[in-house]
Amino acid sequence: MGAHQEQPLWAKSYPEDLDINLSPVEKPVFSILEESANRVPNAPCLDFMGNKYTYSEIMNMVNRAALGLQNIGVQKGSRVGLCLPNSPYYVISYFAVLKIGATVVNFNPLYTEDEINHQAVDADICMMITLDVKMLFDKVEKAMQTTNVKSIVVCSLSEALPGLKSVLYRIFKRAEIAHPPTDNRHILFDSLLDNEGSPNPVSIDPLNDIAIIQYTGGTTGIPKGAMLTHANVSTNALQVKMWLGKTNPGEERFLCVLPFFHVFAMTAAMNMGLITGSELILLPRFELDALLKVINEKRPTIFPAVPTIYNAINNHPKLSSFDLTSIHHCISGGASLPIEVKERFEKLTGCVVVEGYGLSEASPVLTCNPPRGINKTGSIGLPFPGVEVEFRDLDDPLKQVAKGEKGELVVRGPQVMAGYWNKPSDTAETIIDGWLRTGDVGQIDEDGYIFLTDRLKDVIICSGYKVYPRTVEEALYLHPAVDEVIVIGIVDEYRGEAPKAFVKLKTGQSATVEELIEFSGSHLNPIEKPAELEIREALPKTLIGKLSKKELVEEERQKRSKSA
Repeated sequence: MGAHQEQPLWAKSYPEDLDINLSPVEKPVFSILEESANRVPNAPCLDFMGNKYTYSEIMNMVNRAALGLQNIGVQKGSRVGLCLPNSPYYVISYFAVLKIGATVVNFNPLYTEDEINHQAVDADICMMITLDVKMLFDKVEKAMQTTNVKSIVVCSLSEALPGLKSVLYRIFKRAEIAHPPTDNRHILFDSLLDNEGSPNPVSIDPLNDIAIIQYTGGTTGIPKGAMLTHANVSTNALQVKMWLGKTNPGEERFLCVLPFFHVFAMTAAMNMGLITGSELILLPRFELDALLKVINEKRPTIFPAVPTIYNAINNHPKLSSFDLTSIHHCISGGASLPIEVKERFEKLTGCVVVEGYGLSEASPVLTCNPPRGINKTGSIGLPFPGVEVEFRDLDDPLKQVAKGEKGELVVRGPQVMAGYWNKPSDTAETIIDGWLRTGDVGQIDEDGYIFLTDRLKDVIICSGYKVYPRTVEEALYLHPAVDEVIVIGIVDEYRGEAPKAFVKLKTGQSATVEELIEFSGSHLNPIEKPAELEIREALPKTLIGKLSKKELVEEERQKRSKSA
């Protein structure tokens, strides 16, 4: 909102019990866990494959891990890499690192050796924490030879599993277990915890000290590390909690299948679950059958996920044999949520699925549809408390466009990053006078609901007209045989660029290329109609299950360069 406005557009649509204003939460991130551990010490905190821990047990291990890290030289400001799937080790390591004033740098366990090496060099990592699984350990071990990583904390997967599962894992997966050397550069997690658990107090300035360096996905080039302060992360956890509304202490169970190393899951699953004193049901990876079994047996109540996961559940051939009715709230993020996916999942569960929006640079959640109000089809909802939004001219990021006109979404709020790690010029391009440029194109309606049409870099220019891939995708999703769609721009000799669609069909359904192009044309203007369409067995996805364009863009580029 501009300075000339007294009340922003979205004020009239706000939940009655919420103030649109919110000051930064000036608390260190570890207080999220600490306050819940003091409030509900005996409540269930984590459930990992049947192994359960209370809040007091996890807090005790965090304190011992914090002192253990201090004893081996980790200091305030040190950057510690976590290369871990969802597990008790992730939660304990995350809060232990933050408690001593060090900075967490998340590493995706599926990164290649080169990606791990690049990020470890860029962030100047001093220590890595990972599992004793060869697929992870071997990659991290190699990074230690070529970077400033001085030591690796190695966590035993078998010791985190309950009795019989632990025995079976050691027998049947022994070829996959890494055996690190016994030297002072390789520290077993158990030895890290071998102390009385009174870490040396560290003074933390929540507004300025960096809690997390969260690397962006790299879809627009080399990944950049977004520096998130303690106040950024603490505030965003509180914003999500406020938005979700009343929770039932001791009764809520968060289903955590999205990986915590991804910023959406870090906030909307882990930190949100812990700030409410809920139990976190941890799944180390997404396997549809296993996920449905867990829902059926463990009765989660809150389920943050990405649209592809909800869609996969909707289309499971034996869905009727699972009871999903324990779920009452779902937060969808990471990609746009097709209306058919939302409505079908809500019908199956009786829950409310609200679509939110965010980015790594904002800790990450900025807007969401209200769980207790109007959810507008295709909207990413209303700004969170304390968040201001504007739409700026696509050619001039300093010029605001009129209400209802398309522009680039820019945001300002207490969860917006301090900047990019060691990249002042990129920071200056992205944050202008305190406003974060999101790179997303859309508009705001008369009720303050925000609608995004596309990424600024994805807009297709056809004969001088702007075509938004999401518009084309939504038209194709209306076809009953279509399961997933990605639309990109391709070179067109006559129009400069033209849309090309890639489609995955639903199991058991059929449609021809010609039929789909003709169908989309009945919902689009002639310029928006796909010039080409391919039907594929599968479409590329990011490591959290979000549909990914960059592989298809590169494929098309190579195909056209060869033909040229």
